[in-house]
Amino acid sequence: MTARIIDGKALAQQVRARIADDVTRLKAEHGIQPGLAAVLVGEDPASKVYVGMKHRATEEAGMLSRQVVLPSDTSQADLEGLVDDLNADEQIDGILVQLPLPEHLDPQPIQELIDPGKDVDALNPYTAGRLAVGDPTFLSCTPYGVLELLDHAGVETAGSHVVIVGRSNLVGRPLSVMLTLKGRDATVTLAHSRTRDLGAVCRTADVVVAAVGRIGLITPDMVRPGAVVIDVGTNRGEDGKLVGDVDFEGLREVAGAITPVPGGVGPMTVTMLLQNTLEAARARRGLPRR
Repeated sequence: MTARIIDGKALAQQVRARIADDVTRLKAEHGIQPGLAAVLVGEDPASKVYVGMKHRATEEAGMLSRQVVLPSDTSQADLEGLVDDLNADEQIDGILVQLPLPEHLDPQPIQELIDPGKDVDALNPYTAGRLAVGDPTFLSCTPYGVLELLDHAGVETAGSHVVIVGRSNLVGRPLSVMLTLKGRDATVTLAHSRTRDLGAVCRTADVVVAAVGRIGLITPDMVRPGAVVIDVGTNRGEDGKLVGDVDFEGLREVAGAITPVPGGVGPMTVTMLLQNTLEAARARRGLPRR
């Protein structure tokens, strides 16, 4: 058996085309151009690449894209002042502050300061709280992308057992809540570095989501035949190439369906950021979400 490849790049193109159409209609019918502000502090190479990708995708969708690049020695007060300014800016519907920040900056107060109505990265504790009580405003972009990939692949989550390996606030923890909401109805195990006999736990799953950041963590013997494998990992191998958390080649002969790295979850993360920004633009003006 050779696993079916879940193509995130192709799905992202489809979803972005729909978002661009929605933006065009929003401009024509209401004179609204959704705006996204991305803040980058310092010269981290990976962060510069990610912010550039988001900028291009935002402009291609017909949205206003504002990049704010600050020096690495920016103070906490100055960064918080910038966020205050963006909160008050009527042209801006979504705000993201690219992580990681330089070591002298505390990201938590920054995330708490972002207007919940513009929290398109879904990192404000208010946003997380709304999700926890089953009434979400914005969904975290990477987990949101995982849900879209599962839907696109025709994976039924209701009644399924999903094992998520990794409990970060960016992926594992919010995804575990999303999958248990009404309409998703999955049974979720949130595994992590302290989980005993991780392989045995993963072998009970209908869907395995790997989101740890460790090359080759999930091996073929850890997945039952026919299970779906979603690889959220983004790691650099010794040759500099991007690889995930799973043994992709080995698992292709075991899993029923699998996402590649690159070309799987990654393109969907940026795509769902655009979706959140579109939804924020509508909600801030009293228009229904779609």
